[in-house]
Amino acid sequence: MERDVSKLNAEHSGIAPSEIAVGVIVGRASEYFDYFVYGIASVLVFPGVFFPFEEPLPGTLYSFVVFALAFIARPIGTIVFFNIQRRWGRGIKLTAALFMLGFATAGIAFLPGFESIGPWAIILLSVLRFCQGIGLGGSWDGLPSLLALNAPPKRRGWYAMIPQLGAPIGFVIAAGLFLYLYSELTSADFIEWGWRYPFYVAFAINVVALFARLRIVVTDEYEELLDKYQLHPVEKVSELLDTSGGSLVTGAFAALASYALFHLVTVFPLSWLIVNSSQAIDDILLVQIYGGVVAFFGVMASGWIADRIGRRSTLGTLAVFIGIFAVASPFLLDGQIIHQNIFIMVGFVLLGLSYGQSAGAVTGNLEPKYRYTGAALTSDLAWLIGAAFAPLTALGLSSHFGLYALSAYLLSGVICTLLALGINRTLNRE
Repeated sequence: MERDVSKLNAEHSGIAPSEIAVGVIVGRASEYFDYFVYGIASVLVFPGVFFPFEEPLPGTLYSFVVFALAFIARPIGTIVFFNIQRRWGRGIKLTAALFMLGFATAGIAFLPGFESIGPWAIILLSVLRFCQGIGLGGSWDGLPSLLALNAPPKRRGWYAMIPQLGAPIGFVIAAGLFLYLYSELTSADFIEWGWRYPFYVAFAINVVALFARLRIVVTDEYEELLDKYQLHPVEKVSELLDTSGGSLVTGAFAALASYALFHLVTVFPLSWLIVNSSQAIDDILLVQIYGGVVAFFGVMASGWIADRIGRRSTLGTLAVFIGIFAVASPFLLDGQIIHQNIFIMVGFVLLGLSYGQSAGAVTGNLEPKYRYTGAALTSDLAWLIGAAFAPLTALGLSSHFGLYALSAYLLSGVICTLLALGINRTLNRE
């Protein structure tokens, strides 16, 4: 299969950074669309469909437990599919991973609810969510690393932010689709079948994204670039952990404030405001869509800022601003609608600026032969530590101890980021 696609692209004399950038953005946007379709459904739909025996709050908390399973599975998928890549090639690995992600996502659309098959509905949802994480972990193609390594010395921040544009794009499309369906359908139709439509769309988008990425990934030129920069999976992950485990952990914690904020302005506000009946669902989604657009430009601005003050300085400065935002959060979320909307919009601004530089900020500490595997596992670890349990923890703590617990939770991420960046200064070899 790889040879056939390579022949189709034989006329390419090389791969321009712009081609890599397009492949990265398309791939990331499709993944984040899947990601946010599930995240939004875990608030709007799953508590009532899969946990109807509970009140809205505990039902949402149970839904967030299942939500976290994908992040637990993600590093497992990374390691498993790296083995597939070494044996059968990068194209087979990427195809298998994205089809697994797509079929798991589409499978959720066909699931009957708890009232039809009882606990089996929850079990099947959990299995498919875990498979989503396996597929997402396996979809790492090395394009972000290759893009970063091809960046001019004074444009590293700009090139680093390009893959991160997929997050706001995926969120805006997912939230917009849910907003349309929720607004146009009756509540009964939305719960019965309307919510399933975005999961079908996710599968179709995955297929398109697969071919867009294969067009680059399986070319001879791409392989030559990977060989040049030693971007191949290591034979033994244990070797990477033994030699560079500290750098992986430091890299994950360096972005912790941003990754924690990621869910605290996307999934959490939706759950908090709905559980407390503070705003109409379509109004919240609309404000979040505006926030996603602002975050898109925030990601772009982060590249400009990082090229002037440095990526690590950008992360550290934004962590401080996130800390200030954390202190103000209880007063905003517990206030009037306008204050709640300010929380969402300011949160998205900070998310765009910080998330734009959160990936791979410290992978320069890794030896070249470890960067491909190390970048993937650092990202997996950052998602697991910073984002997997953020909606569950934030909603649970805030509901039982008040919104000041939300401040404490986010501030803990800020402290971890600042400590990790400080430690990284002693490890930096760039």
